[in-house]
This record gives sequence, C-alpha cells and structure tokens, in this order.
Amino acid sequence: MRKVLLILLLAGMNLLLAEEHAAKVVYDLTTKDLEKFERNILKGIVVNKAHYESTLKEFDVTVVIHGGAYRFFTKDPENSIFKDDTALIKTYKDLAKRIASMAKNYDVEFLMCGAAMPRNKLEAKDVYNFVKIIPNSTIGLIDRQNDGYAYIPVGN
Repeated sequence: MRKVLLILLLAGMNLLLAEEHAAKVVYDLTTKDLEKFERNILKGIVVNKAHYESTLKEFDVTVVIHGGAYRFFTKDPENSIFKDDTALIKTYKDLAKRIASMAKNYDVEFLMCGAAMPRNKLEAKDVYNFVKIIPNSTIGLIDRQNDGYAYIPVGN
C-alpha cells in the first residue's frame, strides 16, 4: 500500500513539474500579410511544437486575433469586406483546413477581439467555430501574459 501511495505521489509531482516547465506562448496576431501569417503562425507553430516535443516539454499556444488578421478566420471572405484580397480569396479554402488543423491537432487556442468585429462587419456566425470571441484583444494578451506566456507580436 505504501508503494502505491508513493508512486501516486511521485506521479502527481511529475505532473506538476511538467506543467511548470511547459513552454507557453501568446501570439499577438495583427498582420494582414498572408505570407507572414503562414510563416509565423501556420509553419512557425509546427516547428516550435516539434522542438518542444523533442525536449519532452509541452507547448501551449494561444493566438490573439485582431487588426488585419480577422481576414484569415472569416468563413466566407468572398462575401465580406475582405473580398478584394486576391491572395486570400485564392487560398482561403486550403487556409481554413490548415487553421482548423492547428486548433485540432496542435491544441492552439484562437481568441478573437470582439471589440472590432462590427468595424470589420463580422458576427460570431462569420468566423470559424473553434475561434473564441473575447471582449477585446488587450484582455486576452494581459490574461495570458499574467499566466506566464511569452509574448510574440506578429504584425505588419
């Protein structure tokens, strides 16, 4: 019985230490540049995740969406204010699959600033279901940084 309790105690301590040593990052995503979005978010997160997994560390990622980045999370950009972004229109179906994969396979949390959604003529129904709408981007960034997340800006 003592061995079982000792094993459980050690396992619990290991879980606490693993959580304590997790790499945590919040990306402040404001860019409207498709290449920069792909490089820093879609490709960058995959590379970073592989690195931390190779060192047996968890990699906890949050992306706070505002500024020009709304366009990447719009379900139907052809019928939005982003309809003139030809690069986006050309790739948005493939982009949608890749972004959904980030949420599903890499456990990336996507938080969208709700304050500027009306200015971008967006409602909750217009963005992907896995995107959580928050009151504003500042709240998301403050909360994550207060929880120990490293801050990485991805702007223009």
